[in-house]
Amino acid sequence: MAQIIPIGADHAGFQLKSIIINHLESKGYELKDFGCYSEESIDYADYGHPVADYVEANGGSKGIVICGSGNGINMTVNKHQGIRGALCWKKEIAQLAREHNDANILTLPARFITVEEAIEMVDIFWNTAFEGGRHQNRIDKIPMCK
Repeated sequence: MAQIIPIGADHAGFQLKSIIINHLESKGYELKDFGCYSEESIDYADYGHPVADYVEANGGSKGIVICGSGNGINMTVNKHQGIRGALCWKKEIAQLAREHNDANILTLPARFITVEEAIEMVDIFWNTAFEGGRHQNRIDKIPMCK
């Protein structure tokens, strides 16, 4: 069974989310769209938390979240202990987020990148493996103890 990609966005990311869904579906991926479903103003946290919950509950999965600047929804997903959300605005950052940080949620700033840049980052994020090694030691130190 193919892995499902969870995706969510606020109103500022709605159009870009739709384009990314079409792009990934054309490549054979299955997506779970957590919304939003229009450009009507909403709160990004309402769409970031379900994506983070899904990624946490499905070990090894990766997700995508989008808002205007990327900051708000990235802060939201990173409140979850099992999430390493990476706010990316260049392909090199998306690649390093996977290689060095084992990021499991790609966050995109819809108002600051082009559609072409977004698609390129999505493809890189999905096709780049975590290097492990010395980077694993750093990843192990991220979760907070309660």
